[in-house]
Amino acid sequence: MDKLTSAQIKYLKSQRLGRLATLRPDGTLQNNPVGFTFDEETGTFEIGGLNMGESQKYKNVVANGQVAFVVDDLETVDPWKPRMVEVRGTAEPIPNDDPRKSRVRIHPNRVISFGIE
Repeated sequence: MDKLTSAQIKYLKSQRLGRLATLRPDGTLQNNPVGFTFDEETGTFEIGGLNMGESQKYKNVVANGQVAFVVDDLETVDPWKPRMVEVRGTAEPIPNDDPRKSRVRIHPNRVISFGIE
């Protein structure tokens, strides 16, 4: 597993929205904007959302836990300065009796970033 740097963690804590890519059972990809939290102690990401346990992205994680997750923004537009952290890894479904409270936990295997350090 790649460990996130302190600069990457600081950046992630300043952001609220990312994009979660999951693999559908038919082999096609699905990419959705999602809210997230980062647990610095465990090095994992938690993704929640409206009725997560009933969503296609949750079902995709149940079927195949391979994911990519990207958080990005523009620090400035003049000059053009994009920033990005991409996490590739495995995800586990975190079920709840109330599907609206189910979550997905991402365990990073590889971390790529630019504009952060």
